[in-house]
Amino acid sequence: MKEKAKLEEEKKDEEKEDPKGIPEFWLTVFKNVDLLSDMLQEHDEPILKHLQDIKVKFSDPGQPMSFTLEFHFEPNDFFTNTVLTKTYKMRSEPDESDPFSFDGPEIMSCTGCTIDWTKGKNVTLKTIKKKQKHKGRGTVRTVTKTVPNDSFFNFFTPPEVPENGELDEDSEAVLAADFEIGHFIRERIVPRAVLYFTGEAIEDDDDDYDEEGEEADDEEGEEEADEENDADYDPKV
Repeated sequence: MKEKAKLEEEKKDEEKEDPKGIPEFWLTVFKNVDLLSDMLQEHDEPILKHLQDIKVKFSDPGQPMSFTLEFHFEPNDFFTNTVLTKTYKMRSEPDESDPFSFDGPEIMSCTGCTIDWTKGKNVTLKTIKKKQKHKGRGTVRTVTKTVPNDSFFNFFTPPEVPENGELDEDSEAVLAADFEIGHFIRERIVPRAVLYFTGEAIEDDDDDYDEEGEEADDEEGEEEADEENDADYDPKV
């Protein structure tokens, strides 16, 4: 028993000594998953090399579907935060004042966090220069503007849900897509991160799509057969 306790203690000490784990583990996971790799830009990769862990924190029992994603970073040259968070609050039960309006679980709010960027390192913004010609004098001047830039880190500045809960169609679509990503990270990426790193989980996902494709092909074949049996069907048309 003493020997076993000693081995367990040594294992804990080793884990404390090596908190970083596999180099570029999470960056590799992100690049292996289409849903996440589509969000990545080349300028995001040097930052994500510093991502050490992703954790899921669940909310209180009164909101069973609400959760927070925590992205833990080692010290780096890009921002001073050690943890970036994204919180999703869901309504999973009818409103007592209007129970008949409940159509199922819905997103109440989606909250990111402020990233404390180091000066000149904010990859969510870019500086562009535009030339403007004066209509009367014909002189040309160069104007510098700061505009939004595509980046994975825009994930932490989601669209805000108004207090009345009403969104236009575009914002609603963006919020739904954002939640899909958050839910995917919570349900698939975090529990199976090692399998996505090695590629095994990707093969499983591909197998699922192959099966769906075969079913779709069968259905298509049935439709074609129906068309050929139709008296009005003319293959020459």
